[in-house]
Amino acid sequence: MKQEIRTTARAIIKALAACHKTVGTAESCTGGGIAAALTSISGSSAVVRGGIVSYATEVKQDLLHVKASTLRRFDVVSEQVVIEMAQGALKTLKADFAVSTSGVSGPSGGTPENPVGTVWIAVASAEGAVHTYRLSGEDLGRAQNTQRAVLEALRQLLSVISSQA
Repeated sequence: MKQEIRTTARAIIKALAACHKTVGTAESCTGGGIAAALTSISGSSAVVRGGIVSYATEVKQDLLHVKASTLRRFDVVSEQVVIEMAQGALKTLKADFAVSTSGVSGPSGGTPENPVGTVWIAVASAEGAVHTYRLSGEDLGRAQNTQRAVLEALRQLLSVISSQA
């Protein structure tokens, strides 16, 4: 899986450089893993604006502008929250694209609605488009769940960038 992450990150950096666009990340359950994958690629400094690890609810609100009402109405692991996280990252980081994640890495914290391994991913563009994806719960262990989420978030980001390039 590590090689797939690196290959996908390399393709993202190449695609962003080709269209002169930038990216930012807003991560919860992936803990900076997406930003780390992107910045491990040579040339990333030209296209990666930065990343916010928003593990705490207050950080989601203060830095990513996730509304308190959204957090009250929906679970923190929800489509609505990752959309607001991605949109907040676009604004805060002044990026052309942003990817966000929120999920349950485990081993505890799962619910019937969001079992361990569930991750919501959003990719937003400065043009206003938002793409969401739900990675279904599959408890592979905390480290493996996180890696799986990083890879899928990178895949979704690459797909959106490729469709708008």
